[in-house]
Formats: sequence, C-alpha cells, structure tokens
Amino acid sequence: MKALVTGGAGFIGHHLVRALVQRGDEVAVLDDLSNGRISRLDPVIDRIAFTQGSILEPAALDRAITGAEVVFHEAAIVSVAKSTSDPRLANEVNVGGTIEVMQAAARHRVRRVVFAGSSAVYGASQRLPCTEDQRPSPTSPYGVSKLAGEHYVHALGSLNGVETVVLRYFNVYGPGQDPDSEYAAVIPKFITAVVDGTRPTIYGTGATSRDFVYVDDVVAANMLAAAASSHSELTCNVATGSRTTLLELLHEVCIAAGRDVEPTYGPPREGDILHSQGDITAARRALGYQVSVSLREGIARSMAWHQGQQKA
Repeated sequence: MKALVTGGAGFIGHHLVRALVQRGDEVAVLDDLSNGRISRLDPVIDRIAFTQGSILEPAALDRAITGAEVVFHEAAIVSVAKSTSDPRLANEVNVGGTIEVMQAAARHRVRRVVFAGSSAVYGASQRLPCTEDQRPSPTSPYGVSKLAGEHYVHALGSLNGVETVVLRYFNVYGPGQDPDSEYAAVIPKFITAVVDGTRPTIYGTGATSRDFVYVDDVVAANMLAAAASSHSELTCNVATGSRTTLLELLHEVCIAAGRDVEPTYGPPREGDILHSQGDITAARRALGYQVSVSLREGIARSMAWHQGQQKA
C-alpha cells in the first residue's frame, strides 16, 4: 500500500510513519516542520518520500499525494492554548487545511482518508465515558476546529467517493514527546521533573483525570482504520476506556523512576476540563481495536526513551 501521512514529522505522525515503513508500505510524508522535527524520521528517511510543505498549499499536496491509496491526516494546530490566542490560525489550518486534503484526495482518487480527530470535541462532558453518539460541545477554538474538520471529512468524502474514518484521540503519550515545548503534555513534563529530581506542578487538587492512551495503540487504530475491510464513514474514540487522576499519574511516574517526588500545587487553569474518558466500544466492534499497552508499561517505555535522550 502507498500511504501519505500529513504531519508525519510530528509526535504521532512519526510513529505512524515508522510503523508503516516497517510493515513494508510505500510512504510519503508532507510536513511544513512548523511543529514537527525531521530528525524524528532519521531512521527511515532513506525509505520515504519527504515533501516539506503545508497542507494549505495545493501544489505541495499534489506532489506528496500522487499514487497514494490512503491518506492519514495528522497535520494540525494541536494546542488548545495556541488556538485560544490565535483562533483564526487554528481555523485556517485545522479546517481550511482539512478541506484542501480532502480536495486533493478527490483529485487523486485516494481510496480512504483517516482523520486525526480529538476528544476536545466533547468539551466538559457531563456523561462519562464519552460515546460517539452524544452531542459534541467543544469549549475551545481547537475543539471547534476539529469538529468542523470531522464534518468536512465525511461530507466531502461522501460527495467525492472517498472513504473516510475519523479517530477521536484522547490523551496520547509515548516516546518522542517534547517536554520542553510550551504546550507539552503532562506525562513528559512529569517524567522530566521526576528524573531531574525537581517537583512537578499540578494545577488544582490533582483530582483532574484523563484517559491516557499509548501512542502504539493509536498507531494500531490508524492501521486498522485504513484497511479496506473496515467500515467507512465511521467516527470512533481511540482511548483506553479508563481514566487516571494527575496524582495517580505522578505516582506511576515515580514508580517507573524508582523515587518519590512530591508535587507543588498551582491554581486550576482557566478552561481546563476536569475529567475525560472515552468509550471504545465502537472502535472495538468496527475496527477490532484493543488496548495493548497499560499505563504502567507505557510510562516505563516513555521513561526509558527520555533517559536515553539524556545520555545521547
């Protein structure tokens, strides 16, 4: 199979690219490197076709997508904070860019587009775990843009004969996340602090909870979603079906590091959703998706990667 991965030098994207190459697929990557890092693709760079360009550029998309059977659309503005400070940019990339990807897919007769959706579309849901049939209620420009992207993917796919699958990612973590980024996720921040012997900051009481899903399981969900035998026009959660509080998470990080570290506490962050959890019944039934990496194992792998980076 020939596949295009947009945002393939990003955190999730580079894991997906490596898995596709390892499987023997022909892989093209389109990334403008505004957030992605080409070094993430070093182990496979001689086995992929890399195009530096934006999903907003039809010419770059046409070069990268030629001959592709499947497009994995990962490219996006992924920061809630950035979308709040610059909602127009989030809309331009996450909505306008998705329209460009779907139009390119139609021009080149791509069989299927798998879209990286987000649990942010649910907002501060009063019903947990979140199921795909409940009414979305995003509370950030990022969530709004991802919900609009979902609708454009399915609508344009239906109009142009392109199969579509939307995967709503919950809190994805694993090796390769940048702990120094302004918008870094909580797990790499906790790992960095505990390994360095500093006290990580928890905003609020520590009772805030999230559904943390390891990146290998997210990659597996994408590959299942791309299979010709799987359902089209599908929207499903990619999660674990369980949630972990920030205090429980820090405890797991301390276990992996073999040391105890007490957090410091800050005021709750404005707009933070208190609890998030995804029901994975639809993904299990439609795709055969299953969770293969526990939180403890995933944190151990992430910790090992971080320590390896320090020694490099």
